[in-house]
Amino acid sequence: MIKRATILLTLALLGLVFLQLVAGYAPPTDLNAISRHYVVSGPDELGAANIVTAVLVTYRGLDTLGEVAVLFISAAGVGLLLRRKVGEPAGKTPPRASSELVQTAIHFLLPLIFVLGIYVFVNGHLTPGGGFQGGAVLASGIMLLLLVDPGTRLNHIIVHLLESSAGFGYVVVGVLGLTLAGGFLDNRFLDLGTFGELFSAGAMPIIYILIGLKVGTELSAVLERMKD
Repeated sequence: MIKRATILLTLALLGLVFLQLVAGYAPPTDLNAISRHYVVSGPDELGAANIVTAVLVTYRGLDTLGEVAVLFISAAGVGLLLRRKVGEPAGKTPPRASSELVQTAIHFLLPLIFVLGIYVFVNGHLTPGGGFQGGAVLASGIMLLLLVDPGTRLNHIIVHLLESSAGFGYVVVGVLGLTLAGGFLDNRFLDLGTFGELFSAGAMPIIYILIGLKVGTELSAVLERMKD
């Protein structure tokens, strides 16, 4: 009885706190100084039409580096926990093949998914998207392939090579921005080009390509581990 009363009292107090927060909330009517600088000066400084992703990959580039590192640690942890010992069978029940209709559909959908993922992170400086989103789209194509054909095996040499190269290239571009421009991942060490065009915003498209490849390969490796 005392335990239930304590739980109810705790929930009531939490509800009261959230109620006060909601009741006293007033939406901001003006941007703060940092946000105003991003919105007003960002397009001229960075040359990117999509200021949201531009902020994430340049002004807050160290945060993005931390997010990529967290994703790598998560992928490594999943691989460590779900690994099989040498000679250990994959399972007693063999995977069941999907229907002919689904297998035919994947040949049509998979190229479209990959093209969409590449489009999303290549155009991240112009339209909503970016490296994380594009990489997730690529991984969704791999997930669909694994669902259709459970016996599919990824080439781990290529996956590891892409993942390592993308991560190393990301750090190299960051250091180039630090030494040749104003800070880590500063895209202005390359020419900003013409605003609104595909080849613009300096090194930002390169950064998004590297992030997209790294995220896509790491998520794909996690999906294959879970499938096994």
